[in-house]
Amino acid sequence: MAFANQPKILKSAFVEFGISLPPLVLVFQFNPLTVTRTRAAKPVTPASQQSSRASQNAGLVGGLVASGTISVDPETIGFDIRLDATDKLNDGDGLTEQFGISPQLATLEAMMLPKGQSLLGGAVSALLGASASRFLCLESIQDPPVILWVWGRKKILPVNILNMQIKEEQFSTDLNPTRAIITVQLQVIEGPNVPYLYSKAMQEVMSVLNLVNIGDLSKTMVPA
Repeated sequence: MAFANQPKILKSAFVEFGISLPPLVLVFQFNPLTVTRTRAAKPVTPASQQSSRASQNAGLVGGLVASGTISVDPETIGFDIRLDATDKLNDGDGLTEQFGISPQLATLEAMMLPKGQSLLGGAVSALLGASASRFLCLESIQDPPVILWVWGRKKILPVNILNMQIKEEQFSTDLNPTRAIITVQLQVIEGPNVPYLYSKAMQEVMSVLNLVNIGDLSKTMVPA
């Protein structure tokens, strides 16, 4: 039973960018409890400068010389998605009673593969005049679906799903999964695309808002 003063929580989701047939959409049943975001950067020094820089550093205390170029890797994001059919089974949902959470799991798995490697996607393409060779399951993975990870109103990031580990925990009498934890690792598609630029702009706005705390800098130099 929902209370009148209960806060309304936005749901996170995966939504295919540039919807095709069949569309790929998954609204998370439960938002992830934790989200891990990783970004790595390393200085890049041309080989011609490495020997001269090494000799310069030998005469410096601490070897403090700034590097002119930094290589920044795309951001990676990891979290767990939890699916549970209990509530829908209690509500008598017919689709859930027959298949459990199999439709949601199938959608997640399809998000890692090109549409041309799916039978349904290949059939739709053939009806639209595409080559029948698209029905073939190829080893190389080209042009996987671009997925938008929607995390509130300030973060809508285009991502590729790099890794997915599915742990099915409970099953129905027909051996359909009714509970699962899916661990995913995403790589953000950074560049001049609208979703990324929007999220980047929101990040910069948040950074500007942080200037209200600039007075705290004095506490690092003057004892409180």
